[in-house]
Amino acid sequence: MTPDVTPDPLNQPLIALRGVTKRYGVGAAAFQALKGIDLEVAAGDFLAVMGPSGSGKSTCMNILGCLDVPTTGAFLFKGVNVEGLDRVQRSLLRRRYLGFVFQGFNLLARTTALENVELPLVYRGEPRKRRHDLAMAALDKVGLADWRDHTPAELSGGQLQRVAIARAIVTHPDVLLADEPTGNLDSERSIEIMQLLTDLNRASGITVLMVTHEAEMAAFANTIVHFKDGRVGGVETLRRPGADGA
Repeated sequence: MTPDVTPDPLNQPLIALRGVTKRYGVGAAAFQALKGIDLEVAAGDFLAVMGPSGSGKSTCMNILGCLDVPTTGAFLFKGVNVEGLDRVQRSLLRRRYLGFVFQGFNLLARTTALENVELPLVYRGEPRKRRHDLAMAALDKVGLADWRDHTPAELSGGQLQRVAIARAIVTHPDVLLADEPTGNLDSERSIEIMQLLTDLNRASGITVLMVTHEAEMAAFANTIVHFKDGRVGGVETLRRPGADGA
């Protein structure tokens, strides 16, 4: 059964973390990756997460992506306590509401761009014609409709990431989680990808959560959250969600 994540009538934030901790191991070998995270993300926001290695940002993103659960504290998605869902329910929530973009693209090498974008729809059991139509629309949205029959070996780094973004948005997710999406790209291609993410955020209303080490890329976001030693070390608001910032 798909989790009921109907928007909360009290106008709660899309995502909220309340006192979230995450501990790995037990006893003397235990490691506290998160030490009480409080964070709210409004629908339509573009949030960048920054911090040094070991600061807890990747652990936090894994929780936000329903890939892990807090040790203590609460993770609410549209007012629903995600940590109270079982593994199958979290998988259904992830499949229905979330899209993922990774630094390494994670495309299937021997399949076309169109087939790669169709993959999440195959998992959903969508009919072939609907898969094709939705995948073509997603490729068109990222400017690659004419490259639908090309395999990853025939595409540039920037094009590969565009295909990966098309695959992430083909299911029309509420939230796009991007883990170092420009990490394997040169400066020019990086800016192209960030402009694409910004356009998707503003035009389609997709909430974007992005991990990055690069301040230049984080500057495209509305909000920057700085992690340090398992805690939120600071929050910068660059512009309001939905505003026409530069």
